[in-house]
Amino acid sequence: MNIARYKPNRERGMTLLEVLVAIVISAFGLLGLAGLMSRMQVAEVEGYQRSQALVLLQDMHERILAANPSTAAASNAYALGLASPLGTGDAQPASCAGLTDTALDLCEWSNELKGAAETDAGGNNVGAMLGARGCIELVTAPDPRSGLCVPGTFRVSVVWQGLTGTAAPPTTCGTGLYGAESLGKRRAVAAQFDVGLHDCTPP
Repeated sequence: MNIARYKPNRERGMTLLEVLVAIVISAFGLLGLAGLMSRMQVAEVEGYQRSQALVLLQDMHERILAANPSTAAASNAYALGLASPLGTGDAQPASCAGLTDTALDLCEWSNELKGAAETDAGGNNVGAMLGARGCIELVTAPDPRSGLCVPGTFRVSVVWQGLTGTAAPPTTCGTGLYGAESLGKRRAVAAQFDVGLHDCTPP
């Protein structure tokens, strides 16, 4: 009499150890994805702040050129230097009513740097970069003497606080106002341009 050997059915499926390994691998993948998304969000905010800074830089550039260029350069009216940046923490009034010419331009630009163009539900200014400030320098004084007509050269800088550390920018506007320079939190954009002397007799 032949007795058939009993062959137990092999159960198919994942063991507890395999499940744990899969969970660990998935967790590492999700953590990596979360870190990537966080870095992408920081990069997006940094890019947005830089675009805002460029708009503010262009605004002051156009304000200076729209004024009487000879007066703007010769009287050094716009040039505040590096020690007196406009924007966060300055002494400019919140209302620019009653101001004219250069004083009006500086007051309005200060309010733009402070983010007054947009407010949140609580009335806080949120329309600019974090800690935004602006510097206006007269790099080269004009020489309006007949036959020379050397234009004045301005440098406009906009600085703000970044979210991560990086190399310090070459401009010294806002130095020391965003923590130690070694931390690399100060961001900056700058532009240098000439202001011609339209009333001068050229050589």
